[in-house]
Amino acid sequence: MQSFTEENYLKVIYHLAEQTSNVQTNAIAEQIQTKPASVTDMIKKLADKGLVDYVKYQGVTLTEKGKQTAIDIVRKHRLWEVFLVDKLNFKWDEVHDVAEELEHIKSIALIERLDEFLGFPKSDPHGDPIPDKNGRFAKTQFIKLIELKIGEGGTITGVSQHSSAFLKHLEKLGLTLGKQIQVNDVTDFDGSVEIVVNERQINISREVAKHILISSNGKN
Repeated sequence: MQSFTEENYLKVIYHLAEQTSNVQTNAIAEQIQTKPASVTDMIKKLADKGLVDYVKYQGVTLTEKGKQTAIDIVRKHRLWEVFLVDKLNFKWDEVHDVAEELEHIKSIALIERLDEFLGFPKSDPHGDPIPDKNGRFAKTQFIKLIELKIGEGGTITGVSQHSSAFLKHLEKLGLTLGKQIQVNDVTDFDGSVEIVVNERQINISREVAKHILISSNGKN
């Protein structure tokens, strides 16, 4: 059985591996906010448990056992986020830290009943897919808002930036999950995007637009 710290490492490696096939200890250290030397020590422990493969200077990869453990943690985290938002009326920018604590609960029976109680949700309050009990993710198709051309639109289905400040900013702009948007214009100078939401025209920065995920409808 893994400790909380070991589980956190596995989850970080899993998320980093979604972005690159070559996960380095420095990148892990940045995410965990610790020293690379401490990361190396932990990676060796995880390797001894058969959870990761590690070759010095070549990066870290999860073994099948390590990947399944990480997916289980991700599943618990996202189910708890759904529970906190849907049943306890937390806002989507308030749930991450609480779910970070709840994701370490070991009871399989509790998580299965939680999943059933919530109606087997396919995604969390941020639009991230929730794996089922067998570790399978529902297929999702989306593009970044920044990739839409003028005249194209779609539905906001997720975000790739989960910081509280970012989510509060979207809430203030009315850019929450399920909202229909259309791109009116893109500024050549700074890449800012003018969009229409609920018949309102608003301007968002390129940085914001690249973190909003859209299920595209094409030309409106």
